[in-house]
Amino acid sequence: MKNIGEMMRQAQQMQQRMQEMQDRLAEAEATGSAGAGMVEVTLNGKGAARRIRIDPQLLEPKEAEVLEDLIVAAINDAKAKVDAHAAEEMAKLTGGLKLPPGIKLPF
Repeated sequence: MKNIGEMMRQAQQMQQRMQEMQDRLAEAEATGSAGAGMVEVTLNGKGAARRIRIDPQLLEPKEAEVLEDLIVAAINDAKAKVDAHAAEEMAKLTGGLKLPPGIKLPF
């Protein structure tokens, strides 16, 4: 019975650390860029967009398609950085324990 109580305490501690990690991730930012820095997108650690910066040269109507492509590329770059940061934080939390493929935390 004592082991179950200890396991419950550890589970609660893990849940608290997970919430703290999620709070830190929400505050973190990653900036992705495309077109040699002509478009930059900043996302928070949860993947929500915070800022977009566009070089004024791209604001011409004839450059609309290029601008659209660069925005998508910058978002994808920033998202990859956010995902890498989240994975790094998760590794710290789990002590480097590798989770089976397909299991994502936080749930």
